Amino acid sequence: MRPLEAHIDLDALRHNYQLACRCAPQSRSVAVIKADAYGHGAVECARALEADVPAFAVACIEEAIQLREGGIQKPIILLEGIFNADELSLVDLHGFWISIHSEWQVAALLAFSPRQPIPVWLKVDSGMHRLGFSPEDAPAVWQRLVSAPQVTALHLMSHFATADAREGSYFNQQMARLKSLAKRLDAPLCLANSPATLAWPAAHGDWNRPGIMLYGSDPLEVANETTQQLRPVMSLRSEIIALRELEVGEPVGYGGRWRAKRRSRIAVVAAGYGDGYDRHAVDGTPVLVNGKRCQIAGKVSMDMLTVDVTDLPDAAIGSEVVLWGGSSDGSVLPIDEVARYCDTISYTLLTGVLPRVPRRYHGALA
Repeated sequence: MRPLEAHIDLDALRHNYQLACRCAPQSRSVAVIKADAYGHGAVECARALEADVPAFAVACIEEAIQLREGGIQKPIILLEGIFNADELSLVDLHGFWISIHSEWQVAALLAFSPRQPIPVWLKVDSGMHRLGFSPEDAPAVWQRLVSAPQVTALHLMSHFATADAREGSYFNQQMARLKSLAKRLDAPLCLANSPATLAWPAAHGDWNRPGIMLYGSDPLEVANETTQQLRPVMSLRSEIIALRELEVGEPVGYGGRWRAKRRSRIAVVAAGYGDGYDRHAVDGTPVLVNGKRCQIAGKVSMDMLTVDVTDLPDAAIGSEVVLWGGSSDGSVLPIDEVARYCDTISYTLLTGVLPRVPRRYHGALA
């Protein structure tokens, strides 16, 4: 069988969730598992976390139904709410919670007759300028919802544009708008994403929404003591499938982007952009071979990539190659470092791992 596998450490997932809880002990922490748990497998991750979490969060009703069909019973909030009024019958049937960010959603909910009131999080645009009611319009919407028989457990929610940045002026502007609005409405809050959970205690509300940090990626521009405690959940591992000896000046891969500056030994690895490994990886992007750092040499192909192992004489066919995460000997290659070489972020690498890469689950609940 092709050796490329994504190893998922469920104990690390639980560790990272518990770290999020310790960051904000007065808040309840939703586990965000949208986009198939950021590529890790939503049902498997939810099963591993369900005993600890008060609720899960996903982007849409399809993701929520997948969790219910997988046996998940905890509350699930739809972060983007409904996309069509017909979805409300499924929200009611499965006991989902919903975000509301647009007037048509308010009208649809108030025209619906659920079997029991639906928990609602009213989204306010405090400065991200994607979804949500303006702080000026939100109070009137709040009053319509808070008195509606269709609604229960009404909260205010918003999303930060710059919580990952060291400089906090825009974050503080958003916080000021939200605190003022919450005080005016006497409203419980759900504000903090992963970076705000990790670095901005002022944003810790009644609920927080840790996402990428659950999977071991550091979302901050500058790491702090807390982010250094995160543990990688996915380790993308493959093996060397061929070796080549090159003379000075010989090229490797499409376009001959990399050329040998000395007599070189090149390893061919079973992994490529057809698996989701980023084609934008530049020469020098790190990988671990037998737990030691080596560098990509040449463009990533659909099914293979090439690595300079000239200085690693023990590299052989079958040697372990770690593209990110942990190796079998305990060495770690942070996904955030790999992402920088690909001019992207860890989110795109994790969610980009394609279905043909098998997920192997490890840990007490695997």
